[in-house]
Amino acid sequence: MDRLAKMRKTTLDSSTERLIYCRNPDTTTEQSEIKRTNWRSKMLFKNFPARESHHTTPRRKSYGPTTEEVSQWAQSLDNLLSSKCGLTALRLFMKSEHSEENIEFWVACEKFRKLRSRSKLRSKAKTIYDEFIRPDSPKEINLDFYTKESVHQSLLIPTQSSFKAAQNRVYFLMEHNSYPRFLDSELYHQLCRIAAGEQ
Repeated sequence: MDRLAKMRKTTLDSSTERLIYCRNPDTTTEQSEIKRTNWRSKMLFKNFPARESHHTTPRRKSYGPTTEEVSQWAQSLDNLLSSKCGLTALRLFMKSEHSEENIEFWVACEKFRKLRSRSKLRSKAKTIYDEFIRPDSPKEINLDFYTKESVHQSLLIPTQSSFKAAQNRVYFLMEHNSYPRFLDSELYHQLCRIAAGEQ
């Protein structure tokens, strides 16, 4: 292998590692397992959407939430979910707890409720059911038998409210389990410090 090819390979390998670590903190190597729960890593916060700067002079993009945002997250789960940074933070936290199917289902339901086309409603309803509700589905969520049956029946003629009961159930589970743990987590406290400019 000549010198130029070696340089290209080295650059590609290091870029890929950075991209994997930035976009997918849940990799399987032992070193990544340590990094996955180390919320101190600034690279992790590249997952957050960039904030627009209102200054006239060009400045570096700022990633992560504002102080006002993080304080609002502690007031209610609705505030957390309505913030792009909050949703990203909760997803990262739930992924670290291996319960990300709940937040993914909730997000899928939110998108589903905005659909207007009947054909899109039908195909998306089947996709959501197969991914999250059908027994032995890859990301099966914890629902009681009655809720599962009502969702299954609604798939015959799906409407925007077909998943409402299931979504409410998942919201209740997140509000009483994941959300309080998120507010007590090192991730949330780290975000508060970063937003306050302490790090």
